[in-house]
Amino acid sequence: MPELPEVQTVVNDLITAGLVGATITSAKVYWPKTVAGHSPRTFGRLIKGRSIEALRRRAKFIVFDLDKGWHLLIHLRMTGRVELVSAGLKRRKHEHVILALDQGREMRFFDPRKFGRLYLVEDTAKLLGRLGPEPLATHFSARQLGARLQAKKRQLKPLLLDQTFLAGLGNIYVDEALWDAGIHPLRISNGLSPREVKRLHRSIRKVLRRGLNNLGTTLGTGQTTFYSMARRGRNRDELKVFRRDGLPCPRCSKTIERRLVGQRSTHICINCQK
Repeated sequence: MPELPEVQTVVNDLITAGLVGATITSAKVYWPKTVAGHSPRTFGRLIKGRSIEALRRRAKFIVFDLDKGWHLLIHLRMTGRVELVSAGLKRRKHEHVILALDQGREMRFFDPRKFGRLYLVEDTAKLLGRLGPEPLATHFSARQLGARLQAKKRQLKPLLLDQTFLAGLGNIYVDEALWDAGIHPLRISNGLSPREVKRLHRSIRKVLRRGLNNLGTTLGTGQTTFYSMARRGRNRDELKVFRRDGLPCPRCSKTIERRLVGQRSTHICINCQK
């Protein structure tokens, strides 16, 4: 599933492509469940003629701020992609929503596994209101992270994956951050020392920034892996533990192991993360 760096990369690419200021002239929905909360006909009627005033990211959502107080939120889930193509290009398999733009282009939502969702709403609070703080925000301090950790008594890995606790982290970057901080994923959140909290705060921001600088993480070459505007992310070569089980730890050379934590595949060095 695309995480904060991947979703932000998509947003940055759409802004660079000049999508802000475009007007949506029509919508075609080929898989009704992709559009949440509206029938395809209602979705098409409500979005037609809306102009895109701004583009941003909140957690793992791409947020299109439209005119007259409307918002289009896209959650890519496992395999979703947003693509820009020339108008009239033959529709490919797995392109479930096509938005025609006044620029002679179309924005298409491609999703082989059909888990991604588009939400057209006037009030974003229902979807975004319960999300936790943004870990790369300038005001997100180690003290704030520590207070949130102390308020819970949960295993670290599942807690850091909880979007109501901290927004935008997923399996890749949680594993990378915990390894970088030298903290075991089964540690209990309110048992971390102040020094460990500072290390974890630094490591979360470090691995996310690295992912952003590398335009996200693309794993494999199939249709279901991450691409932004047909471009692969480069961060796979920078991963230290994620999907490196059986290989030597970059820090101590002990073998990286794969375990299940909260039903999620987790990669650790048991020597570095005691």
